[in-house]
Amino acid sequence: PALPADPYAWLLAAPSTATVIARTERPADAVAVRTHEASYRKPYVMHGSIGPSCAVAHWDGSTLTVDTHSQSVFETCAAIARMLDLAPGQVHGRHAPGSGCYGHNGADDVAADAALLAHALPGRPVRVQWSRQDEHTSEPYGAAMVISLRAEVDASGDVLDWRHDLWSTSHGTRPGGQPGNLLAGRTRAQPTAPPTPRNGGPPNYAADRNAIPLYAFPGQTVTTHFVSQMPLRTSSLRGLGAFANVFAIESFVDELAHAAGVDPLDYRRRHLRDERARAVIARAAERFGWASHARRPGHGRGVGFARYKNLAAYCAVCIEVQIDPPTGALRVVRAVLAADAGEVINPDGLSNQLEGGLLQSLSWATVEAVAHDGHRIRSRDWASYPILTFSQLPPVEVALLDRPDDPPLGAGEAAQGPTAAALANALFDATGERARTLPLRPATPVR
Repeated sequence: PALPADPYAWLLAAPSTATVIARTERPADAVAVRTHEASYRKPYVMHGSIGPSCAVAHWDGSTLTVDTHSQSVFETCAAIARMLDLAPGQVHGRHAPGSGCYGHNGADDVAADAALLAHALPGRPVRVQWSRQDEHTSEPYGAAMVISLRAEVDASGDVLDWRHDLWSTSHGTRPGGQPGNLLAGRTRAQPTAPPTPRNGGPPNYAADRNAIPLYAFPGQTVTTHFVSQMPLRTSSLRGLGAFANVFAIESFVDELAHAAGVDPLDYRRRHLRDERARAVIARAAERFGWASHARRPGHGRGVGFARYKNLAAYCAVCIEVQIDPPTGALRVVRAVLAADAGEVINPDGLSNQLEGGLLQSLSWATVEAVAHDGHRIRSRDWASYPILTFSQLPPVEVALLDRPDDPPLGAGEAAQGPTAAALANALFDATGERARTLPLRPATPVR
């Protein structure tokens, strides 16, 4: 399809496959007295690798050797072999350190570019390095998403029925042995059409990762509306759908808490049955000083929580922000993150992963969005696609709940969603205005 000027309207209107991934009926005697609804939006986001992608290939007439920093060397080489009509054993991939990312950046495509050229120039090694513009305009992006939430609550403001609908394109179009998943494969004189994208894995895994809430809501329905068309090529980016789903869930829970007149921490705790979840929220609040936090003009605090994939590390983030009244400029004053990743084997490594995830999420949530005008990508360099700089980063405190008697849990992507939600909730606390579209643009009123 053509590049839509409004990706959110396009997602909602495009043909989609609806799959109910979770459904629980609430007790018949529970009576709802109010209904709350809200929609949240996430734009296309880049991997933003600091260095452009690069590869070297050499064809000696019988074997094609490819040096690549791909995350899927074997599957990428299988796709290259099919693209060039070679036997799989004729393409030898070797991993080389290069521009990294969480997910699928341009590494596979530049490897195919180098292979295509080397195959046409036997005996000569060919090095291809993408330009910054190549990387920004041609890499597979993190998918745009729309999430619509609806909650029916009782007289105390507690949730009786929870409905979560999400719209998204694919979060996984890695080569997978398919030449149509490589730019070179789909743009040759005799192109290979890309395979139809799928929402891979079990429920709560790809576009719908973390869409099923951990909260013990009596009734809930979670539906994935998967759009297989792709006006922009999208693939794996850190956290897949979890970033947007947790941002939406935790923002909406905060809205429900305020509507009920309940402290956002207390509201979360009374809907949680998982003691480890309650403990990680309590630790973050304690280290942040939530109970003793004094309100100041232009300042706000917010909290976000999730258990990554509902089976990996628990993570809670508390953030304080300051809004400049004349300009509405947003500054993150400080952030506190608490995590339970089971037995902690390497505290420094775990803390670094969590802190790095928090900072990347802050960048996504405040400044990053792929700009396009319905005709072309306008984010072509760091000026048109900014990321947070060192001078904009807040102090971050990480508190680990070590559980030596429990298995270690994955934590590399646990901080993404809670951070964005905590920031949005802090922004609301400071301004009284609820921002539901990423990146967050603070309104000028300050309370």
